[in-house]
Amino acid sequence: MAASSTWHDADNVRQPSGDVHAWWPGTNQTVCGTPLSRARLDRFPHVLWADAVWTEGTAEPGTPITALCRRCGAATRPRRTGASHGRRSARRT
Repeated sequence: MAASSTWHDADNVRQPSGDVHAWWPGTNQTVCGTPLSRARLDRFPHVLWADAVWTEGTAEPGTPITALCRRCGAATRPRRTGASHGRRSARRT
């Protein structure tokens, strides 16, 4: 994960805040294509994207506000299979 700012939790562990993006370690850009250096994003290899999504929905009042990237969120969601789309076959039997 990569984020625009940081904060420290009760255990003094560095946590992401601000604009939060999904990021794969070993790459120089986020999942949505934003370059880390140009956007001045800090890396958080110890925080998973799923944890950030969960934290955003269940944040306590004292937790800094995070804004999850919608493009990264869309890129990390599982794809739907053809059967779940509700599409019907063009051919009738």
